[in-house]
Amino acid sequence: MASNTPQKKKLLKYTAYLLTFVVGIWGGRILIDQITGNAQGREAAQAMVDRPAPGFSLPDMNGTMRNSHEWDGKVVILNFWATWCPPCRRETPMFVEMQEEYSATGLQFIGVAIDTAEKVQDFMDTYGINYPMLIGEDDAINVAKDYGNRYGALPYTVIISRNGNIQFVHRGEMTREMIENTISQLL
Repeated sequence: MASNTPQKKKLLKYTAYLLTFVVGIWGGRILIDQITGNAQGREAAQAMVDRPAPGFSLPDMNGTMRNSHEWDGKVVILNFWATWCPPCRRETPMFVEMQEEYSATGLQFIGVAIDTAEKVQDFMDTYGINYPMLIGEDDAINVAKDYGNRYGALPYTVIISRNGNIQFVHRGEMTREMIENTISQLL
């Protein structure tokens, strides 16, 4: 029995590591959410659904102040993003394509860049962005918070109905299916 003891201890040790790893995968996400506030962030974002969209003003790429009420009566996809954000960069070509495809039906994408105008202009030129782009660093972060983005997740997308109520909120990269499932009921 003594000769098996080191093997048993080794097996128990590896089993304990494996269990710690598995529990870490399940519980780790909850722990990370608790530490970073992500769970409350998701709740804050979802609490915005069915509420009137907050009004705001931010400058566009030409420095002209634009007011969110300019797009009243349209279905608005408001996307908070930054040039340094990989998921933001991945979803942009889809936004450009969908803006072209759906604009005649009353769909309007609006980008809110949490970045500098110089970086955003280079990005717009590269991706051929065909929708209004608003700029703001701290001001844009405050607008995102008004829309339920309490912890500054990027990208952060809000879909607003023609009557000005928030219908959908998503933290993270959007898919075409997510957008089309929501706008099909609104256009």
